[in-house]
Amino acid sequence: MQILNYQGLQIIQNSHYKKEDALVIEAALQININNTPYTVVMRTPDNDLELVRGLLYAEDIYKKSTPFIFEVVEEKDNFESVVNITVPKDQLGKGYLNKRTLLSVSSCGICGKKELKDLNVSGEKINLPDAVLTQNIQAMFGILHQHQEAFKSSGGSHAAALFNRKNELLSIKEDIGRHNAVDKVVGDLLLKDQLQDATFMLVSGRVSYEIVSKAFIAKIPIIVAVSACSSLAVDFAKEFGICLIGFARGEKMTLYANPNYLTK
Repeated sequence: MQILNYQGLQIIQNSHYKKEDALVIEAALQININNTPYTVVMRTPDNDLELVRGLLYAEDIYKKSTPFIFEVVEEKDNFESVVNITVPKDQLGKGYLNKRTLLSVSSCGICGKKELKDLNVSGEKINLPDAVLTQNIQAMFGILHQHQEAFKSSGGSHAAALFNRKNELLSIKEDIGRHNAVDKVVGDLLLKDQLQDATFMLVSGRVSYEIVSKAFIAKIPIIVAVSACSSLAVDFAKEFGICLIGFARGEKMTLYANPNYLTK
């Protein structure tokens, strides 16, 4: 369940009307690691396992291919509100030490970071050896829009989708948070052992540094957004070897970094 119906008062000029609106759900999920609270994220319910898997991967907490134990500790309003992840302590990555001590809200992927150095991302620069066609990006966005069921009902959710080099859809997830949607699709492919096949990441909103860093950690070389890109997102994309495209609407798009990845 990703939406709920709420009653509102619609005002058109001088007339008032009661109406039922479908609103995307925003609810808290407490993530415990080895029975110790780690963080609280605001997300849209459904695909919580994928969300947690992608988040732990992006935060360098757990990158092993072996599945961890995922347990629902508490439920509220018919969806999970507290989950526990069991991971051997010797398999926890360095990111576990950068424990988030504050609430991570749905619009902010860096809330709760302790220090500025926690924003650093390291690793070898991505290098896509062969260029891919730009003409299929519009078609991929068409597929993304077809699967945005929560957005069709509420107009309030974000989506992220991953496609392979052949422009075939690998995963699509929706969430009230942009970075949550990214964590969900990455986590989905990690669970399926298909992350290495992802070439394109399409997102329904703007791109901040957080989304670029998640794509870099997942080794996804091309990000395409329907909206704007931040200055830091462009800087990171150039440094990390990611092709970053914004304002992809219809036949128009703006390339901000590594345009050599694309060809007509």
